[in-house]
Amino acid sequence: MTNHPHGTSDGQIRWGILGTGFIADLQTQDLLENGFTVQAVGSRSMESSRAFGDKYSIPTAHDSYEALVADPDVDVIYVATPHPFHHANALLALNAGKHVLVEKAFTINAREAREIVELAGSKGLVALEAMWSRFLPHMIRLREIIRDGTIGEIRKVIASHNQNLPKDPAHRLNDPALGGGALLDLGVYPVSFAFDIFGTPETIRASASMTATGVDRQTAAIFEYAGGRQAILDCELDAAGPNRAVVIGTEGWIDIEATWYNPTPFTVFDTHGNVLERFDQPVNSRGMQFQAAELERLVSEGATAGSILPPGETVAIMAAMDEIRRQIGLSYAADATPERDSND
Repeated sequence: MTNHPHGTSDGQIRWGILGTGFIADLQTQDLLENGFTVQAVGSRSMESSRAFGDKYSIPTAHDSYEALVADPDVDVIYVATPHPFHHANALLALNAGKHVLVEKAFTINAREAREIVELAGSKGLVALEAMWSRFLPHMIRLREIIRDGTIGEIRKVIASHNQNLPKDPAHRLNDPALGGGALLDLGVYPVSFAFDIFGTPETIRASASMTATGVDRQTAAIFEYAGGRQAILDCELDAAGPNRAVVIGTEGWIDIEATWYNPTPFTVFDTHGNVLERFDQPVNSRGMQFQAAELERLVSEGATAGSILPPGETVAIMAAMDEIRRQIGLSYAADATPERDSND
C-alpha cells in the first residue's frame, strides 16, 4: 500500500490568514498543530485581528487585508472570507506577489475563478482551491484503487451533502447577497468529487427547491458522461443526512462512510459483497493540513499546478456550478459583472 503524506511542514513557508471567521479558526489550528508557520493575520478591524492573533499566538496582526498582503514576512495567503469576497481578496494577494489558498467555493462563478487562475499563472504563483477532502489520505487511496482497476470500470458515483444549518433569513447561508444557498456551500463537495472520479460531464441535469429568501434550499444534479456513466449528487442546507458516498464499478463498489468528505474509513467490496479492502487510517487534527502541505510542496518545487486539483479543474467545477444555477434559476450579483483584466 502506498505511504500517504502526513500533512506536515518544515515551517519555512510563512502563512498569512485573511479573515477571522469559523473556517479560519479550523485551518489555523490544523496549521499550527502540524508544524506550519502562521506569521500574520488580517481583518477589517484591528480588534478582530488582534483577538485572533492572541488566540493562536500569531506574531503580527494587521487591521486591513491590504496591510496583510503587503507584509514582507508572509509568503502565502489563506483566503478565509465568505465566497463572494474570494475573487477580490485573491486578486489582492496575487497582485502583492503572494501565493493563495482560497476557500471553496473558490469563487461565485467561473468568470471570477478564471481571472484568479490567469493572474496566478501570469505571475508564476500558486492559486489552490481549498477543497481539503481531495488531499486526505482516504481519497488518495481511493484513487489508487480505481486506477488499479480493483472494482473494474467505474459506472456510477453517488454523493450527498446534507446538513441542518441555521434557518435565520439574515444568515449568510440564506442571503443571496452573500452567495447563500446549498450549492455553493455544500454541493461543491459532491460536485468536486464527481470531477475527481470522472472529470467534466458531457451534460448536466439539475433540479432544486428554493428558500423564501431566494436561494436553493436543496439541489440535486445528474452528471452524464460518455458510455452512460453517471454521477448522482445532492445537497441540502436545512435537513441533515447520512452524508455517505459510493463509487460503483463493474467488478465491485467502494462505500465511503459518513462523513465521506472528512477523514473517514471506506470499504471495498466485490460484486458478491465480499470485502476486498478496509481503509481506516487515523489523521491528525481535522485534516485541513494536507491541502496546506500540497500548496507548500508546489511552492517549494517551483510549480503552479498539481495533479490532484489543478487550477483548470477548479475553473471547470465553477462552470458546472454555473450551469446548475442556470437550470435552477439561481443568480448572484457577481454574475452580471463583465469580464475584467485580472491585472486591474
